[in-house]
Amino acid sequence: MRRNLDTAVLRSFVTVAETGSMTATANVLNLTQGAVSLQIKKLEEALACSLFERQPGGLRLSPAGERLLGKARRLLALNDEIWTEMTNDPIRGRVRLGVPHDLVASHMAPVLKAFAASCPQVDMALLCDSSPRLSEMLAAGALDIALIEELQGPTAGEPLFVDRLVWVGCRGGDVHARRPLPVSMVSDSCAFRPSVLSALQARGIEWRTVFENGVMEATAATVRADLAVTAWLVSTVPGDLVVLGPDSGLPDLPTFSINLHLPERSAALPVAELARHIRRALLHREPQRREAAMPIVQGAA
Repeated sequence: MRRNLDTAVLRSFVTVAETGSMTATANVLNLTQGAVSLQIKKLEEALACSLFERQPGGLRLSPAGERLLGKARRLLALNDEIWTEMTNDPIRGRVRLGVPHDLVASHMAPVLKAFAASCPQVDMALLCDSSPRLSEMLAAGALDIALIEELQGPTAGEPLFVDRLVWVGCRGGDVHARRPLPVSMVSDSCAFRPSVLSALQARGIEWRTVFENGVMEATAATVRADLAVTAWLVSTVPGDLVVLGPDSGLPDLPTFSINLHLPERSAALPVAELARHIRRALLHREPQRREAAMPIVQGAA
């Protein structure tokens, strides 16, 4: 027996998930509220599970709905890609992408190059900032799509991969043994800062700030000069720096998830296409393999 998913029904499901409302979805998709409700019911019956829970503020995804959302978005993106290629209708428009400072050079260059080649008639603006600030910009409508670094756990975004936060120092350096510990962070709004300071406080390690001015290169320069340590995702650590291991005396740091966030409305075609490129490049990356090749210093050199 062939079991086929209706893309129109999936589009209604994704839009309800994004808006939290049958009425808003009906307005976005130019349908009646009754038609949207019927489509969701049809999908729930086909999958034999409830996809939404009613909350005082609107509809919220059930655990089954959470599992379906990311895959539904990817299926719709593939549908739109096929339609565009087969009808020779190029994607046009503008998209504003937000990416944290540390992910641009380490992860995004191939994505941006592939997207520019695939959609030459789309104007893309790239904005780099800390994850908390990018979240604010997305909520305010200043961004169309963003990658956000968050502690691993429940998220309003779509998890792409997880990566471990690690201490990073100069090769052959000893600044990690100094007290107060000199710490260099990219900015005072860095997503890692609360976790770093909490870990130091729990271990009873005094610290002082060396740099927090929003420039990734300057942070790296302070570490290369053995003026400070920093904390980065292991996949973003430059090859000339080292991960400081447990014997360095520094506390363990938590795991972060890199999540794809879209605004709470149906994404325009250029945004959906960029999201597809990002998913294809980053979804389910394996940071453990990258970490295996990273030099780890077990204490002072």
